[in-house]
Amino acid sequence: MIFAHKVAADYPLLVAANRDEFHARPTAASDFWATYPALLAGRDLLQGGTWMGVTRTGRFAAVTNFRDPARTAAAPRSRGELPLAYLSGAVAPESFLSEIAPRAHDYAGFNLLVGDRDSLWYFSNSDGQTARCLAPGVYGLSNARLDSLWPKVALGKSRMQALLQVGSISHSALATVVADRRLADQHALSGQELDSDMDSTLSAQFIVTDTYGTRSSTTLWIDRRWRASWREQSFDQQGALRAQQLREFALNAA
Repeated sequence: MIFAHKVAADYPLLVAANRDEFHARPTAASDFWATYPALLAGRDLLQGGTWMGVTRTGRFAAVTNFRDPARTAAAPRSRGELPLAYLSGAVAPESFLSEIAPRAHDYAGFNLLVGDRDSLWYFSNSDGQTARCLAPGVYGLSNARLDSLWPKVALGKSRMQALLQVGSISHSALATVVADRRLADQHALSGQELDSDMDSTLSAQFIVTDTYGTRSSTTLWIDRRWRASWREQSFDQQGALRAQQLREFALNAA
């Protein structure tokens, strides 16, 4: 996931994100939820949570896995609960993170973003992490800590910065920020201690394998008029586009 937070005056938030998951895991495409009509998000049909969403009041949340070979045991709770709990509630971002911190290790390793119109916060349950209010900037988040210098994160950040300089924002342009299917150079991976065959397979921004890969790509912006525009593209095991969801709406008062 690559995002620009309060960098462009016309776009307080810009996001380009891939959801990488096993193809066998059942998923519902993004839409407004019947149970939470203000919430736009995809749905994990196995556990009932989500990986990223936005609400009609401008609340935003996303979660990624934190890859830690030392922590492979199944966790008692699903990470998808976290963005759903934030998006379906009304608690301020900092307060929400304070509430979940005592039980953060009930979940497998995660990175979590939660925000509203005023601020964007980051929290991880990896060792030694505390909640952090993000300053304006371009950030990259994969399966390590925020802004870890993984090759695909560095590539995405450079592409987002180039897009901001051009200033012509569209969903197609945003999608290119996380669309590269090439594997990273092995020397670059070794420099980040990403030396295994699996590290190489997962080094592309857009992953294509028979069992696991990029299931969907989502692009989102919130503009200075407080309008949201969301596009989700869904892909099959060969990386071919199979469906697209586009939603645009004005944000309501909180």
